[in-house]
Amino acid sequence: MIYRENGQFKTTYRSDSQIFPILQDRIAVALFLIFAFAIVPMLASDYLFRAILIPFLIISLAALGVNILVGYCGQISLGSGAFMAIGAYGAYNFFVRIPGMPLIPAVILGGVCAMLFGILFGLPSLRVKGLYLAVTTLAAQFFSDWMFLRIKWFTNDSPSGSVSVSNLQVFGMPIESATSKYILCLSILVVVSLLAKNLVRGAIGREWMAIRDMDVAAAVIGIRPMYAKLSAFAVSSFIIGMSGALWGFVYLGAWEPAAFSVDQSFRLLFMVIIGGMGSILGGFLGAAFITILPIALSQLLPLVAGVFGVRISTAGVSHAELMIFGGLIVWFLIVEPHGLAKLWAVGKQKLRLWPFPH
Repeated sequence: MIYRENGQFKTTYRSDSQIFPILQDRIAVALFLIFAFAIVPMLASDYLFRAILIPFLIISLAALGVNILVGYCGQISLGSGAFMAIGAYGAYNFFVRIPGMPLIPAVILGGVCAMLFGILFGLPSLRVKGLYLAVTTLAAQFFSDWMFLRIKWFTNDSPSGSVSVSNLQVFGMPIESATSKYILCLSILVVVSLLAKNLVRGAIGREWMAIRDMDVAAAVIGIRPMYAKLSAFAVSSFIIGMSGALWGFVYLGAWEPAAFSVDQSFRLLFMVIIGGMGSILGGFLGAAFITILPIALSQLLPLVAGVFGVRISTAGVSHAELMIFGGLIVWFLIVEPHGLAKLWAVGKQKLRLWPFPH
């Protein structure tokens, strides 16, 4: 009875096209935002911020960008780590080469650099698809690694490609404490998520989904495949580039090209698959699964082994984490291939009818 929609009449087109048309959803989202912005900073410890919450928020932003390209437009990409690297190094160059450059514009300009790079490597999507497109986007990963290691201008003449930033400020307020970094990342994530939700519900989002379902039929009804695919690459790369800038500036502080290796690309793709492709919520659920589960396993495995009187070394815990983590991914893909977002949608649908059977 909690999630019933009875009596919620939509009398105008504007009320019917809201992002959250159901009153319970609007209340739940408002309470969640109040909890995230007001309650969490008062209760969370410094370790919780730096080890879990801040990386989770940044990775969620990157997963959101990957989901737009893979989930909504159906273009498989393995170059997400390269787009993050372009965003991080692009923002770094604007930040250190332009005196007085604020942090937020530097992050946005880093996203613009990643957007241009994404459009360039999205051009093969006009001719190839599937596995061949994945291989061409993987080339972006190797090209970015070579570029930042060999062309010293991008790293401000650093011989190893390692760079660092300090004295971060937003509107004159220093971004040094874990709480301030958390608020910054959360604010950017909320704004970008709302913009992405509106985008995928509009004409551009419908074009992406038409290309994903059947590009030939979409072209027949008047959708331009070139515009749809390149716009998906542009928006996705822009969001991923912003997340890469935040990953380097806010989370790492100092980084090198290895911080954005191909492993990061695979992690982001796994997040989208597990969370649910073609769902804004799926990016958050997949990021939570990938980020929190290894930490939980590292804490629980020694306890479980101790109950059975078995001593397990640190290396054994690390190997067991990988085995269990991989097994859970395979099991989950078999049981629910549409991701965690599908389970959430099914649960909401059942709550609309509960406790009645029909």
